[in-house]
Amino acid sequence: MIKGQKKKVELKISGMTCASCVRTIEKSLLNLKGVRKAEVNLGKETAVVEYDSSEIGLIEIEKAIRDSGYKVINEEVILKIGGMTCAMCVRSIENALKNLDGVLHVNVNLGTEKAHVIFNPRMITIADMRKAIEDTGYQYLGIEGEKEEDAEKILREKELKEKQKRFIIGLAVGGFLLALGYLPIKFPFSLPYFMLIISTPVFFFISYPIFKAGYRALRNKNLNMDVMYSMGIGVAYFTSVFATFGFVFSTEFLFYDTAVLLASFLTLGRYLEARAKGKTSEAIKKLIGLQPKTALVIRDNKEIEIPIEDVRINDLVIVKPGEKIPVDGEVIEGESFVDESMITGESIPVFKEKGKTVIGGTLNKNGIIKFKATKVGKDTVLAQIIKLVEEAQASKPPLQRIADKAVSYFIPAVLAIAIISFISWYFIFSDTLLFALNSLISVLVIACPCALGLATPTAVTVGIGRGAEFGILIKNGEALEISPKLSTIIFDKTGTLTKGKPEVTDIIGINVDKNELLKLTASIEKNSQHPLAEAIVKKAQEFDIKLERVTKFNTFGGKGVIAVINGKEVLIGNRKLLQEKGISYSQEIEERISFLENQGKTVILVAMENKLIGIFGVADTLKETAKKAVEAIKNMKIDVGMITGDNARTAKAIAKQIGINKVLAEVLPQEKAKAVKNLQNEGEIIAFVGDGINDAPALVQADVGIAIGSGTDVAIESGDIVLMKDNLLDVVAAVQLSKKVMKRIKQNLFWAFAYNTALIPVAAGVLYPFFHITFRPELAGLAMAMSSVTVVTLSLMLKKYIPPIKK
Repeated sequence: MIKGQKKKVELKISGMTCASCVRTIEKSLLNLKGVRKAEVNLGKETAVVEYDSSEIGLIEIEKAIRDSGYKVINEEVILKIGGMTCAMCVRSIENALKNLDGVLHVNVNLGTEKAHVIFNPRMITIADMRKAIEDTGYQYLGIEGEKEEDAEKILREKELKEKQKRFIIGLAVGGFLLALGYLPIKFPFSLPYFMLIISTPVFFFISYPIFKAGYRALRNKNLNMDVMYSMGIGVAYFTSVFATFGFVFSTEFLFYDTAVLLASFLTLGRYLEARAKGKTSEAIKKLIGLQPKTALVIRDNKEIEIPIEDVRINDLVIVKPGEKIPVDGEVIEGESFVDESMITGESIPVFKEKGKTVIGGTLNKNGIIKFKATKVGKDTVLAQIIKLVEEAQASKPPLQRIADKAVSYFIPAVLAIAIISFISWYFIFSDTLLFALNSLISVLVIACPCALGLATPTAVTVGIGRGAEFGILIKNGEALEISPKLSTIIFDKTGTLTKGKPEVTDIIGINVDKNELLKLTASIEKNSQHPLAEAIVKKAQEFDIKLERVTKFNTFGGKGVIAVINGKEVLIGNRKLLQEKGISYSQEIEERISFLENQGKTVILVAMENKLIGIFGVADTLKETAKKAVEAIKNMKIDVGMITGDNARTAKAIAKQIGINKVLAEVLPQEKAKAVKNLQNEGEIIAFVGDGINDAPALVQADVGIAIGSGTDVAIESGDIVLMKDNLLDVVAAVQLSKKVMKRIKQNLFWAFAYNTALIPVAAGVLYPFFHITFRPELAGLAMAMSSVTVVTLSLMLKKYIPPIKK
């Protein structure tokens, strides 16, 4: 392990139930020396921790979480190893694996030649372990069984079954105890003692997880809802015990049925909440499920099937019809249509032939293809998307700070209300002790910060997952929150609004033959990677013009190029470059240039020996979806602008075709970020849409950077929102989705606040003097359970959301 390095880890945690749990874990982690940042997400049940590895390790971080009373979910795997001969071999392999970031425990058995490894799958892969074993000089022979799979799913299902069993038993016994109190029968035995015997084992069986969670919270000096619930059900049960033995209370204080039913309904709430939360991450599970388990590769001229983690770069992989493509690569043989909808959201299969790229996780439809693996493991597009979506789902929008702050004051306030309620009814209003106790218990169990804690993370998790299904990757919570507030969306022109494949439409020679002008210009432009340069070279190839060698080639960013050909200096570029070099031309030439520009064409000027010798007109076709996207954005009351290096006349002509009024022309690539900042200084909230290749600074400067591309071509690192599909309507869909998610978060927060604001006073007995309305404690517990379920259910409804532009 490299010491003194800042690292970031995501941990999967179980046992969290409310926002107080989040604060408990964050507090425990931030108290550790070396931990710089800790963010816990209740909806995803994860903690993202940034730490300095020279001061603290992963084992100490996980220990702090466990000491706080929660579980960290890791995965286990048994690796088969060959070549071990002695105890030193065992030590070498153990050390090699322990030194990998993410490995928590290693036990190598020389007799069985196996290594049992406990690891964090978000930090390390089987392929990394394999490499460490082979680099140490031993043979990696594969995995024994499938123990590493579905650890989280197995644990979740086990916990759900336990909660379900506790609730069913509690409901049956609690209902029986409740019925005993209403049956007009004289029993031949003491009813209080009978109820004590029946209820005690059931009560503690149901309540054990609640008491345990409450104890660990107090041990960590935290007040959370488990403490409140423990107090509520504890008061109900132990008051009943005292009443049974005639100590302090009379038999009218028998709350056995209340205690059991209350604990049951609290358990039901946790069960429904856990089940619903498990569904919030289904989108990411679908993405992970796209990864095939094996790959068919050619080794030693033989086709062999190997685990996907054993595929290496440059391996030759064969994929048959109906099979998934295992890793990213380049086709070297065969033709087929490939369904990439699971990655890009594009429903039409893409034709693949020699030289085309394929993406791991996509589906081969009808032909056999052979390709060379170019990216494997965590470097594949699918792995990067999964990582991006997981990080985005773990992020917190600024709006969540309101809920977090409210929760910090919530529990002390509820405890105060419960105590004030008891004192008021019993000592001030001289009501019965029975009524005062009922009021105390009801307030303790009806309050629910869980709904407040779940309101934001569940909606973010489901919303970002839904976006990924459409090929819209929203990288953080801030982008979600800012997108609905946008005042202007600025589009880069070339490659974003246009197809980025310009064609030469006009060649005008000035005292020079057209073919000679094309030969001269293309010979120089072949050294440039600019799309306009490529258009000129392509035109020369169409006429089979043989290009000449040039020297002293140089570029002027955003303006043009210069080179020497046949001993003469040739300048190729825009007006600005010629003006800087002092090259002038007649008014007649200016009119011809203006004529081309008014048609929306980009003009390239060619000068030799300080004299203008030619003009090229180049046109780039607008994308089919450009006009519809601009109209849709305007309908959302958002201004639309275009930024380009073209001169103002050309830029305005293009913008006019699709209804854009705000045009920023003659902006050099390095000045795009400054242009965005100038708009922000005027109070605008800006989204910048670009291809993520040459406009990264502008994407970063914008309030929301939107990188648009197509499949593997898009730079996933660029922008706050990444569009996998080259479709401008997805810009609209991204904004619509963000608006929907933020609206749902606000709805969730409203219901969470409204529920607590309305029902806590009722539980305290505010309505009793006027309408004789109060809450039985067990019904208060049921109402509490329903509040969390309501919030999570509202979030889950986002799974079916389709942005209007997509309908």
